[in-house]
This record gives sequence, C-alpha cells and structure tokens, in this order.
Amino acid sequence: MSTVKIFAIPGVPDVRPGDDLAAQLGDALAAAGGLQDGDVICVAHKVVSKAEGNVIDLSTVTPSEYSIRIAGELNRKPAKVEVVLSQSARILRAFKRPDQNEGTLICEHRLGYISANAAVDESNAGRDNTVITLPDDPDASARHLGCALESRFGVEIGVVITDTFGRPWRRGQVNVAIGLHRVPARTSDVGDMDAWGRTLSVTEPALSDEIAAASGLVVAKAAKMPLVRIRGLTWQAAEKTSAQDILRTSKEDVFR
Repeated sequence: MSTVKIFAIPGVPDVRPGDDLAAQLGDALAAAGGLQDGDVICVAHKVVSKAEGNVIDLSTVTPSEYSIRIAGELNRKPAKVEVVLSQSARILRAFKRPDQNEGTLICEHRLGYISANAAVDESNAGRDNTVITLPDDPDASARHLGCALESRFGVEIGVVITDTFGRPWRRGQVNVAIGLHRVPARTSDVGDMDAWGRTLSVTEPALSDEIAAASGLVVAKAAKMPLVRIRGLTWQAAEKTSAQDILRTSKEDVFR
C-alpha cells in the first residue's frame, strides 16, 4: 500500500485584494521543500477570495426591504442578509430555533452548492463588519494556481480549492471541494469487484471531497495555514474537471 503524507504548509502571508496568490503559495511551498509530480495541494477558498477581491465591507451595503424583513425574523444583520441573497439562486429554508441567538438561511449558492448563508462568512475576514464570499469561478481559480505552480516547479500537480460545509443529518462540518485543477471530482468503481467477487454497480468515490476533507486534519481555523500539500496519493489526472461535477441535479432530489 502507498503511504499518503499530509502537510500543512506555513509561511503564507495575510492575503489582500490584488495579491499574486500563486507567487505567495509558491514561495511558501518552496520553503517547505517544493512540489513533486503527483502532489495535490489544497487551498482554503478564503485566501483565493481575498486575492480576487471577494471581500465586502458591510457598511457599503444597502439592504433591500426584503433583506430587512428577513433579518428581523432571524435576528441577523440586514446588510449581511443582503449579501447572502446576492450570492443565492434560492433560499431553501430560513429558521430560528428558540435556543439560537441568530437564525439560519439554508441557500442554494448561484454555483449550485447547498450551504448555510450561501457560504458568506465573517470568520478570518481580517476586519470587523466584513464578509467573504466564494470566488466567482473557483474552478478557473484552481486552474490558474495549478498552471502557475506547475510552470514554476516543472511538475504536474492537482489543486483543490476548499470550503467548510455542514452535511445533511450529520453534526459538524468538513472541508469539501469547490474548485479543481486536474483532480477528478469523482471516480467510478462500477464494474469492478468487491472483496467477495461481487460486481460493483453504484460505487462512486467522491475523490475531490475525500481529498478536501483530509486536508482539514492538519489545519485549524486560527492557524493561518490555508495551504496543504498531499503527497503519495494515487490518482489519475483529468484533462477536464470541475467541482460542480459532484453536484446532484434537482431531479435527483429524493427529499422533495
């Protein structure tokens, strides 16, 4: 069996809008021994969003009457609700339990991801009264970083941009893939045999999410280490890949 090693890479500076993130990540990786063919790096989306300018000062946001009404029902900041709605294709559920100080908006992000508050987050924004949104095109961001780092180090690598999501019917959160370069969103074992010789008919590992979740083992919210290098993983590079390939279509929704 192969040995997979997961490293949190230190040395990434505080990222600001307009920064050359590929250069910053490359410098941190170079100081930590560089990259090898087949390495996969995981990058927390917040540094990508910061570099690309997806940071919003809530004092500049004018909430609509609808946002103000929803905010009142959920005890939320109207400006933040306005940003959440701007990022959403639809609201699936809005609720506030008696034990909650603030209510929750479960949304379908315009990119198709289902998450609380359309992934709009105040943590690690760097300033008070500021929120971070997802990158406009996380797959394009992953490709840009991957190509720049491949050129710098002369290797072929995978890139997974991650965010932290909750899961239906399970407590806690895990890292998931929202942007990909070369790494397949999922693989298929259909047609292979299990350990007892039975033909597999539906087994389809979510490789990109497995990699993203593994990266969460070596980082912490307050660690300021948004970069993880995974080495020794067996995987097959894909010419075309997208994190959206892991999303189910609405017609596959069995909970309706």
